[in-house]
Amino acid sequence: MSLHHDLLAKEARYGASNYKPLDVMLSRGEGVWVWDLDGRRYLDCLAAYSAVNQGHCHPRILAALTEQAARLTLTSRAFHNDQLGPFYEELCTLTRSTRVLPMNSGAEAVESALKVARKWAYQVKGIPPGQAEIIVCDGNFHGRTLSVISFSTDEASRHEFGPFTPGFRIVPYGDADALAAAITSNTAAFLAEPIQGEAGVIIPPPGYLARARALCTEHDVLLILDEIQTGLGRTGTLLAEEHDGIEADLTLIGKALSGGFYPVSAVLSHEAAMGVLKPGEHGSTFGGNPLACAVSRMALRVLVEEGMIGNSAAMGRRLQDGLAAIQTGQVREVRGRGLMIAVELDPAAGGARRYCERLRELGVLCKETHTHTIRVAPPLVIDAGTVDWAVDQFATVLGER
Repeated sequence: MSLHHDLLAKEARYGASNYKPLDVMLSRGEGVWVWDLDGRRYLDCLAAYSAVNQGHCHPRILAALTEQAARLTLTSRAFHNDQLGPFYEELCTLTRSTRVLPMNSGAEAVESALKVARKWAYQVKGIPPGQAEIIVCDGNFHGRTLSVISFSTDEASRHEFGPFTPGFRIVPYGDADALAAAITSNTAAFLAEPIQGEAGVIIPPPGYLARARALCTEHDVLLILDEIQTGLGRTGTLLAEEHDGIEADLTLIGKALSGGFYPVSAVLSHEAAMGVLKPGEHGSTFGGNPLACAVSRMALRVLVEEGMIGNSAAMGRRLQDGLAAIQTGQVREVRGRGLMIAVELDPAAGGARRYCERLRELGVLCKETHTHTIRVAPPLVIDAGTVDWAVDQFATVLGER
């Protein structure tokens, strides 16, 4: 038995069957490239769902990690550490925020924001105890925790996991009139993704987020934007909200906050919302630990200093234009913003999975979503020559029947 098959057998024997990955066993990564056990090279067009925006194993982030790991890794928040304050300052300065709540995973950031919004609703807005509602969108993906799947519209995420957490109201994504109609005196917050990634890179209509911002301001409702996938350069701006010229009350980031080296997430906020938390009301043993802070500080630094955000905008246009120029009957639409792109296939094409498997054979790793959509999101360090090579591989595969 080969090493590849031996490792697959161990996964099947000992692991929970909660994923269905492509048949490739990766062992090394650098920049936009990853290698399997046999040394074959692939272009990573998923970037760990945008967690490795800065590219695999970025040397400056690696150096920051190893240096800090040799000094101090974890103290818990029972004590101060010398990395937390600088992390707060640099993140707030970069994102124009005033407060940071550090957590670990993206789902934890979402859960934290929900708790903050509810506490704000009772303490500041004056909603009666236990009556706060949070409006969300259909097609959303905010994680896999029990409270989050309580307002998911994906039946596979919900099946046989009930009973569910109450207090959520679902409206159609991109429909500002539906949002306006759903707001009541008990509405605490509106939670949305600027672009719905897991749903297939669904971009809302022009003006939708600006109208949502105005409605939230008018009705004293917190606007929560989940930028865990769209943030930190993925869409060609630091945060996707910048495309609409708005600022959320609570912004959620994660994934690329550590450049893929370590689980780090954060809730960004203004003083009024985050100010409701008091010691002992929320926390995490690992949240804000010195290793996470040191890694994230460097991950943010290289994102800005090495021009990755601008490169995302430029290479995103090049990649989207190249994919859109592929004229075959298989493609229904190419859409995206920056390096967050989707190729939606005609249902008659037989599903996106088989195209992802064929792309793998040609050295390109992508992931299907919602049956008929190929998600294309390489690290932000991709160059023009690699973009053009990738387009050629897509042209080959999408031209096949």
